[in-house]
Amino acid sequence: MPFVHEHGGGRVQPVPLALVRVGVLVSLVASAMADRLGRRRLLLACLVAICAANAVTAVAPSFEVFTGGQLVTRAFVNGALVIASVIAVEEAPEGARAYAVAMFALALGAGFGLSVLLLPLADLGTSGWRIAFGLSALTILLVRPIGRQLKETHRFTRIAATSRARRGRVREVFDRSYRGRFLALGALAFLVNLFSAPSSQLTNRYLHRTHDFSNSEVAVFRGITAGVPGLFGIMLAGRLAASRGRRPVTIAGLVLGSLFQVVFFVGDGALLWVMPMIAIVAAACAGLAVGTLDAELFPTEVRGTSNGFLLVCGVVGSAVGLIVATNIKSSVGGLGPAIALCGIAPLIAACFVVPRLPETADRRLDDISPTEGTHDG
Repeated sequence: MPFVHEHGGGRVQPVPLALVRVGVLVSLVASAMADRLGRRRLLLACLVAICAANAVTAVAPSFEVFTGGQLVTRAFVNGALVIASVIAVEEAPEGARAYAVAMFALALGAGFGLSVLLLPLADLGTSGWRIAFGLSALTILLVRPIGRQLKETHRFTRIAATSRARRGRVREVFDRSYRGRFLALGALAFLVNLFSAPSSQLTNRYLHRTHDFSNSEVAVFRGITAGVPGLFGIMLAGRLAASRGRRPVTIAGLVLGSLFQVVFFVGDGALLWVMPMIAIVAAACAGLAVGTLDAELFPTEVRGTSNGFLLVCGVVGSAVGLIVATNIKSSVGGLGPAIALCGIAPLIAACFVVPRLPETADRRLDDISPTEGTHDG
């Protein structure tokens, strides 16, 4: 079925790419429910939903069914990522929260690498793309073993045992104690994703149409420029975010990552290979530091809810970025320059938003974001 076969002249368009992001509302509900029902239960539910949605995608008879399946998949993937990152921070020893998030990110990197290895399956024919989705659906066989090993976090268990903290209250996210943090992190998520979404989602198209890459060549390119450098970046990020602090690592990562990625979209030759390798390392440092801050800066009873709302901010930014990049390309000389212009957004975030965030390195989680009734106001 050619509707997802980019190189073969298929019908993949930016509007569906932006449309599937409306599933973030489901992600928000799942994240908020994790504050009420527990991290473990909601994470397992998200995993089951992801497998079911990818099974539907694998047998999709039309582009509309494919888009619907991916809307559901993305919704529950985002929900699972939010909840899993919360678990990583809540269960990490004091002083090792950034390291715990780095280990979680390494697992994500391994999954990304596997998806890149499966990309050449799309060259097997007009239905070759279905294989990858079918394999994803089969991972439902792993949900039960995961459930046996996964325990509820100690912080949530402690909060759930008391009636003092009312869990999952939206008002708590926006009260005077946490409003400033949320607004700064929300603006950061919007601005960063305004560039990162078109940069990541449209790179394959850019390589296909501007540099005549085949699907197999794209797989090799992404593996070399993103796979190994990305893993190195994550390991470096965990060390730097803990030793140098979240804010300086975020600022440096955003500036360097954005500038090098911008050069990639307007360059050629060796720059095409070197720039994204450097950019992915810098972006990994910024992303890990921000991901740690997202969970650290809110209390246990609304940690899932707050991160769900931050996800909404990021998804809105990604949808805006995709639509902007694809609609201005004819005016600025092509898709590459259009994506590059979006790189201004994270530079603004690095200069004007990140400095407003509190530093959390070397501080206890309960001191950074006290549970209801223990902070002022």
